Amino acid sequence: MGRVSLSAVEPVNVSEAAEEQVVAQLAAELGVAPWQVRAAVELLDGGATVPFIARYRKEATGTLDDAQLRDLDERLRYLRELQDRRRTILEAIEAQGKLTAQLRAAVAGAETKSRLEDIYLPYRSKRRTKAQTAREAGLEPLADALLSDPRRSPEAEAARYLREGVPDAAEALAGARAILIERLSQDADLLTEQREKLWRQGRMRSQVRPGKEADGRKFTDYYDFSQSPAGMPSHRVLALLRGEKEGILELALTEGDPADADALAAARARYERTVAARLGVADRGRPADAWLLQTVQLAWRRILAKLSADLRMRLFADAETEAVRVFAANLRDVLLAAPAGNRTTLGLDPGLRTGVKVAVVDGTGKVVATETVYPHAPARRWKDALATLAGLVQQHGVELIAIGNGTASRETDRLAAELIKEVSGGVVRKLVVSEAGASVYSASALASAELPGMDVSLRGAVSIARRLQDPLAELVKIDPKSIGVGQYQHDVTPAKLERSLDAVIEDCVNAVGVDVNTASPSLLTRVAGVGPLLSENIVAYRNANGPFARRRDLLKVPRLGAKAYEQCAGFLRISSGTEPLDGTSVHPESYPVARKVLAAAGETMSTSGAVLDGINPAAFVDDQVGLPTVLDIIAELRKPGRDPRPAFETATFSDGIERIADLRPGMILNGVVTNVAAFGAFVDVGVHQDGLVHISAMSHTFISDPRQVVRSGQVVRVKVVEADPERKRISLTLRLDDDAAGPAGRPGPGKSPGREAGGTSGGRTSGSGSPAGAASGPGRYDRAKAGTKAGSAASGTGRTGIPASGAGRTGIPGPDQAGGKQKPGAASR
Repeated sequence: MGRVSLSAVEPVNVSEAAEEQVVAQLAAELGVAPWQVRAAVELLDGGATVPFIARYRKEATGTLDDAQLRDLDERLRYLRELQDRRRTILEAIEAQGKLTAQLRAAVAGAETKSRLEDIYLPYRSKRRTKAQTAREAGLEPLADALLSDPRRSPEAEAARYLREGVPDAAEALAGARAILIERLSQDADLLTEQREKLWRQGRMRSQVRPGKEADGRKFTDYYDFSQSPAGMPSHRVLALLRGEKEGILELALTEGDPADADALAAARARYERTVAARLGVADRGRPADAWLLQTVQLAWRRILAKLSADLRMRLFADAETEAVRVFAANLRDVLLAAPAGNRTTLGLDPGLRTGVKVAVVDGTGKVVATETVYPHAPARRWKDALATLAGLVQQHGVELIAIGNGTASRETDRLAAELIKEVSGGVVRKLVVSEAGASVYSASALASAELPGMDVSLRGAVSIARRLQDPLAELVKIDPKSIGVGQYQHDVTPAKLERSLDAVIEDCVNAVGVDVNTASPSLLTRVAGVGPLLSENIVAYRNANGPFARRRDLLKVPRLGAKAYEQCAGFLRISSGTEPLDGTSVHPESYPVARKVLAAAGETMSTSGAVLDGINPAAFVDDQVGLPTVLDIIAELRKPGRDPRPAFETATFSDGIERIADLRPGMILNGVVTNVAAFGAFVDVGVHQDGLVHISAMSHTFISDPRQVVRSGQVVRVKVVEADPERKRISLTLRLDDDAAGPAGRPGPGKSPGREAGGTSGGRTSGSGSPAGAASGPGRYDRAKAGTKAGSAASGTGRTGIPASGAGRTGIPGPDQAGGKQKPGAASR
C-alpha cells in the first residue's frame, strides 16, 4: 500500500529537518541505525510490504525483521500524524499573529500529542469563557495587581474597577479569579509536570453505584477499589471502563489513597502548594494571601478535572495497545499452530437435539462425505451413529477425528472414543479443536461459494476438519475477531485492532508460503502484494487455464504487474512445476545465485545439507546480492519448501483420569497449554476443566511474563498441587520438584501473591483477563470459563496444539510458534 511522504505532512519550510528528526527518533526507539530506518521508510513509501522487506530486502534495511518493521510502520504513522498536527498548530498561531521564536521552538520540540495540545491550549478557538468576559470588562489588571502585590486589600483594589457590567467588588474579584484560574489551567509546563506526577502517584478509584450491587456481580472486586494509574494492567483498565459504561461503577482520579482521608488531604495539599509556587503565592498573612490561596485551590480543581480526563484517555490508550498486542500474539499463535497435514479427517460438529454434523475431508481438503447422526438426547440413537461413523472411517481411510468444542462436545468425545476402539484398535486419533468462528464461516458468502449446495449446518463440520489439517489455511477465511482469542476486543478501537490483526495474518501467511495452484482466494488475498482483486484474478486464471507451471506465468494474470509480482512471487509456491526453485522461498530475482550455489556444490535441488555445509557463502556476494540473502538461499536449498510451524503433536492423557475428582496432589500428568495470561497459563490435562499454572509456579527463577516459559498449544508436564471438584478449580505447577502445598515462601498456583501489578488499596488484588469483564482476582481463575470443553481420557488420544475451548476462558492464549516442518503447500486451501 502506498504511503504519503513525510514532506506532505510536515510544517512548512522544515520538512527535511522534520524528516531527519523522525528518522532519528525511530532509530533511537528501535535501537537501530538511522540508515536502517531511512531505508525501511523509503521502501514502505515506495509501496513495498513488510513481509517482502523483511524477507527479501535484508541488505537494504540491515536485516530488520517483520516485528521491527511493524513497530516502525505503526510508530511512523503516529509521528507523521504528530507532524501534521504540529504544522496545523503553527499555522493557526501564526494566523493569530502570536507566533514567537520561543513558541515555535516549543511546538517543534513537543514529542507527544498531549504535550503539543498543552502548548496550543491558550491559542485554541473555544467557547466564550468567564475569563474572556472578565478581560473584556478590563479586569485583568486587577488580577495582576493582586498577584504582584498581595499587600493590597482585594476588596479595596476591586472597588477601583467598578463599571457597567461590574456592579460590585465581589463581581470584580470573581472575574479576576477566573482570569488567574484559566491562566494556570493553560500553563503547559505545569500541566505536563502534574500529569506525570498524578500518573505515578495518583489513584484511580472505582465504587459501585448505589443500588447497582446486585446487577453488577461480575464487577464485585471493583466495588471499592483503587490503584495507581501507572501500575494498572490492561485487562483491569478495560474492566473498569466497561463497568462504568454499563452503569455499575463510578470512576474518579484522586491525588492519593482514598481509603485514608488524612493521607488524601495531605496529597491534595502538596499539589496545591505546587500550583501556588507556580503562581508565586504563599500564606504570609498579607491581605490578598487568603484570596489568592483560595484561587489556587479552585484552579487545582479545574486542573485535576482536565488531567483526569487526559489520564483516562492515556489509560485507555495504553490498555488498548496492550489488548491489541495480546490479541495479535494470540492470533499469531493460533494461525501458526501445528498442522496435522494431508491426512483424511473426520470432522464432528457436536449437537444434541439437532444432531452431530459429520464431514469427511480427504488429504487435499476436499469434502468426500457428509452425514448427520443423532447419538445424544433426545433421539439417543447411539448404535446407529456408531455404525454410520464406522462405515465412513473404513470407507475413506480416516486417520484423524476432529471434534468441535461446543455444546455436547463431551458426549461426542465419548462417542469418538468408542468408535476408535471398534474400528481401529486405537490407530485413529481423536482431537478436540476450537470451533470458534465455524458458524460465522458456515453462513458466509465465501462458504456458499466454496461449498455450494451444502447445508449450512454441515459446513461447520467441514471447517472443523480442515482447521485440524491446516489451521492457517482455514482460519484466514474467518474474521479474526470471531476466532475467540481476543481480550476485550469490543472495547478497543476497531480500526486499530483490524490493522494489527491484518498485519499478523499477512505475516503468518507469508512466513509459511502458499501453494498458488490450490490456495483459496481468502488465503491468496493475504499474500504480500496480492489483495482481494488479484486473488480472484489468480483463481479465475487458474480455473480457465489449469495449474500454473511456472512462477513467471503469474505475470499473465490480469492486473498482476511487475510490482505486484515482485512483492508476491517469493511467497507463492509451485510444487511439481517445470522450475524446481518455484517450490521454494527463493525469490525469482535470486534464481541465478541459487543456481550458482547448486553448481558449486555439484548437485541439483536434492543436494544434501552436508554438501552445502562446505559452501562458502561469501563467494556468492556481489553488488546485487548480499550475504544475508545468500545465507537464506543456502538454508532454503538445504530444506526446500520448509514450514516454519512446529511439528504436529498431541498430549496423551492418562488412563482413568477423566474428572477433577480423579486428580490427586502430587500426580504428574501430560497436558496442553490452552491459554497464556498475564498471571499464568491454563493447561488441559484431560478432565474437561483447565487447570491454572500460576506465574509463580512456572520457573525456579523470577519471570515477568509467562510467555518466557510456555506458549499456547505447547505440550507440557505438570504436577497437580490442588484439585477442588466443587469449585471446579485445579492448581498445577511446572516445577515438578515442588511439593503439593506449593513452592515454599511463595504463593502456590492460583493463590493471590498479595499485591499484583502495583497493588490495590487495602492490599486487595483483582482483575483477570476475562473477556466478559469479570473481575476475578488471582486464583479465581474459573470465573470466565465459557462453553463446554471436551478432553480425552482414552489412551493414545489427546489435544491438538490448536486451543479448543480456551479461547472462551480468558481470551488470552499465547505467543509465537516456531520450528517444525511439514510437507510444502499445506497452507493451500
